[in-house]
Amino acid sequence: MKLKYYVKTFGCQQNEADSERVVQAFTARGFTKARGYKDANYVIINTCMVRESAENRVYGLVNNLKEIKIEKEKKGELYKIIITGCMVGIAFRDNSGKFLTKIRKAMPAVDEFMPIEEVGFDHEPIRQSRTKGWVPISNGCNNFCTFCIVPFTRGREISRPYEDIIDECLHLKASGFTEVTLLGQNVNSYGADLIVGKENIQVMRDIDKTYFEKPTTNNIQPTTQISTFRAKFTYNGKNVEPIYVKHLGRHRIPTLFPYLLEDVALMDFEKVDFMSSNPWDFSDELIDIIAKYPNITRTIHLPIQSGDNNVLKRMNRWYSREEYLRIIANLKLRITNVKITTDIIVGFCGETDEEFQNTVDLAKKVGFDKAFIARYSERPMTAATKVMENDVPHKVKKQRWNILEKLINQS
Repeated sequence: MKLKYYVKTFGCQQNEADSERVVQAFTARGFTKARGYKDANYVIINTCMVRESAENRVYGLVNNLKEIKIEKEKKGELYKIIITGCMVGIAFRDNSGKFLTKIRKAMPAVDEFMPIEEVGFDHEPIRQSRTKGWVPISNGCNNFCTFCIVPFTRGREISRPYEDIIDECLHLKASGFTEVTLLGQNVNSYGADLIVGKENIQVMRDIDKTYFEKPTTNNIQPTTQISTFRAKFTYNGKNVEPIYVKHLGRHRIPTLFPYLLEDVALMDFEKVDFMSSNPWDFSDELIDIIAKYPNITRTIHLPIQSGDNNVLKRMNRWYSREEYLRIIANLKLRITNVKITTDIIVGFCGETDEEFQNTVDLAKKVGFDKAFIARYSERPMTAATKVMENDVPHKVKKQRWNILEKLINQS
């Protein structure tokens, strides 16, 4: 009898894409998909750490699975619980070992903590949809927003080889997929490490394996050869002028993302999407590419986090509210029927009533179509947790959340 697996995914679309590779890895080993937790022999939980509530959901789930595990083992049946994803990412990057000790103590029923890097890109992922494909283009983040744990869960930003992305997208098109979404923690900065070398970007927070360690060849011959698309690599013999964006008087990093987005749009998918994007690298060139190709999404997700400049500085977000509003104005000017969605954190360290009202004011000016609003919670290893005080009362956070929820999502 074949062993069965069941995958539970928490968190973002990048985690969903990772889970598709986990499914492929277990399928390649001869496993079949279980109907649910009780029917499985292996339960793989792909975790999220971006909010405390997401972390707590994992603890709750494992606690419930412990009872199933006990019953299964009484009957002599195999039942393994494997944790992967962001929770394991931070555990393996925490040199003190404290977080790994914490989660082992909190979840003694877990049999293995598996870094997602162990699941390579050497095989075709098993897609959950036959029309919409997730395509990771980068992993990790170098920005160190003071509230954000992602640089510690996924490490420094690594760009996937350009030709691998093109190859995967071409294969999706040839396989009948009509939509593709390019994924990264900050897609706008794609290619910086390819241009200047990863050692010149950032080398801390690495673990032995890297996310894109194995090339994605998949033994697939796309129906359209890659050579028909423009090579964007200096090491391919063509010099491309990197695109820089200047914010707060500072040029940040070179990016190739507008070139990549255009090459994928040229494949004639019905829809090309991308996430996530950060305001600090959202260039005029990128807006021009979106405007040029009607099959590129008209819903732009652009996290603001706060509409107050002082809060943005405390968050280490390298843009001002004025610069954000200029990007929005440019998007609306250049792209017909554009919709803007965003992320907002309320109750960040030291946020005053006046600072919160500036966020309300900005939301009214922009007219967001949707906002993912979160109440600030401390995350391990982040600068805000280490050096700032989480001093906004829970009651106030909830009140501010309700105000924005009604203004943006219920209006």
